[in-house]
Amino acid sequence: MSQVDVPSVGVASMPSAGTDAVPIPAFHVMMKPRGAICNLDCKYCYFLSKEALYPGSEFRMSDELLEEYTRQYIEAQQVPEVTFAWQGGEPTLMGLDFFEKAISLQQKYQKPDTRIFNSLQTNGTLLDDDWCRFFHKHDFLIGLSMDGPRHIHDTYRVDKGGKPTFDTVMRAARLMQDHEVEFNILTTVHAANAKHPVEVYRFMRDVVKTRFLQFIPIVERDNDTGYQEGADLTNRSVTGKQYGQFLIKIFDEWVRRDVGKMYIQIFDVSLAAWSGQGAGLCIFMETCGDALAMEHNGDLYACDHYVEPDYRLGNITEIPMMDMVLSEQQRAFGQAKKDTLPRYCLECDVRFICNGGCPKNRTLNTPDGEPGLNYLCAGYKAFFHHIDGPMKFMADELRNRRAPANIMTHIKQREVEMNTNKQFATVGRNDVCPCGSGLKYKRCHGKKGNKTS
Repeated sequence: MSQVDVPSVGVASMPSAGTDAVPIPAFHVMMKPRGAICNLDCKYCYFLSKEALYPGSEFRMSDELLEEYTRQYIEAQQVPEVTFAWQGGEPTLMGLDFFEKAISLQQKYQKPDTRIFNSLQTNGTLLDDDWCRFFHKHDFLIGLSMDGPRHIHDTYRVDKGGKPTFDTVMRAARLMQDHEVEFNILTTVHAANAKHPVEVYRFMRDVVKTRFLQFIPIVERDNDTGYQEGADLTNRSVTGKQYGQFLIKIFDEWVRRDVGKMYIQIFDVSLAAWSGQGAGLCIFMETCGDALAMEHNGDLYACDHYVEPDYRLGNITEIPMMDMVLSEQQRAFGQAKKDTLPRYCLECDVRFICNGGCPKNRTLNTPDGEPGLNYLCAGYKAFFHHIDGPMKFMADELRNRRAPANIMTHIKQREVEMNTNKQFATVGRNDVCPCGSGLKYKRCHGKKGNKTS
């Protein structure tokens, strides 16, 4: 991989990355080279409506803007690893030539001693052998959107003609496996699959055969703008209680048989928090503002969920990217997450992991009537309370340089002991001892001084 020195000043007539003194070492941008354009018409998609922000646009990032973004983004990062995240809409609609160009530009502007990675979120319907060879060659991490087995997935994930997409998505998963492409599954949790957590989990594990899963709750505002405004939600949205139970049911299976084999984002994030490392996921961080979104024309927005006029920071061809990231507007946006937490959240025993959740979901009032409570609060509290014991055990294993997967043996032993104790609790003195000795209980574990476990 070729490397070149990056000049301290930008290309003529273009801004540099921005401020020389960088108080944050890194930030993340979700790049949308085709904007909101997609070949599917998923019924719960929050981003399709963003097309209305750019009337008359061709919704296609130019090569010139791609180069400017690549240069500024690499220049601004003060960490040894830089990740380019490609999203949409559907980013593969740009075609392979665009991404070949992206790789070439990354190599052109790569700093010495810096590694560059790429991730791409896709619906998978356009993937073929050429795409997969490219992904494998350049070590792309692919996020594939899939909501469960056929009868669940096809409820909301349909094409522009309303036709199902399950078969093409399964084909994409098999292609990536054949070409040894690293990928994870992004599953949205909504009204159609919320009541089937174990079925969804086992399908992903046993049929799709993925090892990496994300479960993203659908909390969809019911309005005409597509913006994060109003408190009414669509009937496709998962309720807080449903989301909590969905995670609990999957956790109970995972913690008994799949720790160290299956990696579920919210479980990994939780273990990090219980280990004192912080959540490391924007929705659970104390403040936000370091995960932005950029449209196909260079417009930079405060967050992927706030691609709205009020949250537009500027355009990278006019204002240095880092200056927008460090702007008072963006810092206020990020700090508001912490500053607007209601007292109910401040006093909550799971705030160390939750921190009030994503601001876009704060649509409820607290029991005291204070605004700002997360719509998913009941689910989060139920889930985090449920996993407290196992998480403490696994965190202790990590601190002692032992495998967190030891939790599976620990749980099995405890359940055997509990079942044994239940058996001994009901046995009569003249019954056969439950231990399997063949002796009467009074002559075996029923003897004075004998223990029942």
